[in-house]
Amino acid sequence: MSAALQSASAELTARLGSAAVFNQPVQRMLYEYDGGVDTALPDLVVFPETREQLQFVVETAARYELLLVPRGAGTGLSGGAIARHGGILVALNRMRRILALDYANQRARVEPGVVNLELSNAAAPAGYYFAPDPSSQQACTIGGNVAENSGGPHTLAYGVTVNHVTGLEAILPDGRWISAGGAALDTAGPDIAGLLTGSEGTLAIVAAITVKLTRRPEAARTLLAIYDSIDAAAISVSAITSAGLIPAALEMLDGFTLRAVEDYIHAGYPRDSAAVLLIELEGLEEEVEPGMHAVRRLCLQAGAREVQLARDAEQRQRLWKGRKHAFGAAGRIAPSLYVMDGVIPRTRIAELLRAADEIARRYKIQLGNIFHAGDGNLHPLVFFDQRQPGELDRAVAASREIIAACAAVGGSISGEHGIGMEKDQLMPLIFSEDDLDFMHRIRAAFNPQGRLNPGKLLPEFRACRETMNSWQLNAPFSSSDSVVSPNV
Repeated sequence: MSAALQSASAELTARLGSAAVFNQPVQRMLYEYDGGVDTALPDLVVFPETREQLQFVVETAARYELLLVPRGAGTGLSGGAIARHGGILVALNRMRRILALDYANQRARVEPGVVNLELSNAAAPAGYYFAPDPSSQQACTIGGNVAENSGGPHTLAYGVTVNHVTGLEAILPDGRWISAGGAALDTAGPDIAGLLTGSEGTLAIVAAITVKLTRRPEAARTLLAIYDSIDAAAISVSAITSAGLIPAALEMLDGFTLRAVEDYIHAGYPRDSAAVLLIELEGLEEEVEPGMHAVRRLCLQAGAREVQLARDAEQRQRLWKGRKHAFGAAGRIAPSLYVMDGVIPRTRIAELLRAADEIARRYKIQLGNIFHAGDGNLHPLVFFDQRQPGELDRAVAASREIIAACAAVGGSISGEHGIGMEKDQLMPLIFSEDDLDFMHRIRAAFNPQGRLNPGKLLPEFRACRETMNSWQLNAPFSSSDSVVSPNV
């Protein structure tokens, strides 16, 4: 440990206490990973509990010119909360107070360490909840949701985190505080809160968040559409949205994945099907009931063999439990799992799934699919055994090809998991050099020395060029199909 780190560790321990500063290797090893496949060991892990303690941590790091990496619950999937180049990892999960519940104005103000589901549970007695619902909502923090601009199954109707954030209070890497937005729906000036949301901790460390609270719907219906072919399920997705129907959620599971989930959760998914759609409609009783019948009709017309209605709240919860615990079910199949995150136009879902299967066969890996079909947000699940030589490399290479295929048809390389250190070198698939240069300038305005979460989100241009030039894509689309192509 360098002299600067030793001095900083001593000062932080004196101010925050030994229980709030981890400097031993065995302690720090617990924070070298997230939900993805990358690892990196921080030099220190610090746990501020108050705004004042957070400011002391940031000012101490600035004084010694040390790197800072903010972290929530560590459930992210792109390496955003990993100390890629060492430094001080600032664990914010002890800053977990709900500061205000303002039902009259449908707002809540929380610290970054508040767990997503805890906010909904706190607001439930008054008939409200926090709409963004990542699959990890029982563990992920709202600060992490803001950093990654997280989504979830109900994104189709309610949007991602940025659509529910109205104000942020954050500290810059030099120790200055900024306030962006507030409780009001609209504020004067540039939308700095929107800029910070999804910036993955590279611009500032968020210390307080004002979010919208959503009233619980009067009625909700959950349908399970069952298919003998993936193509028919994909056609149903386009048919539903083309008809002007916007379900609260529209999820797809392929046959391989739903059988794994059924073995684990016993949610009631038919094991002999090729795919299922989990469809939820919410709103007033007068609109939900006819909407349910319209969706059922469209699914049957597209080739569903059956469309089931959850008969009661218990069955509805069981169906959703299967969806929410799909990643846990995957642990019964292989020791390791790589979860990707790409976005495509809804009309090309079937095409992309076929392409992904071809890529998986070529790399000799097992692939499953479970995703937010309504907004075209794919989550290919790559199963592998990291203990076997070469399997991780094959899993990563196959996953990159799948994401490149998403970009090639006019999609994106991430819908909600973020870029982090996982896909920073893939940014040129969808952005030009001028685009990336502009993003670098924005980061430099907030984080001029680059000490805050370095090595995340934005690629270094030289490394980016070398990566893209050496990477031979075996994309399953011809150049005439491609909407975009690498720019470097």
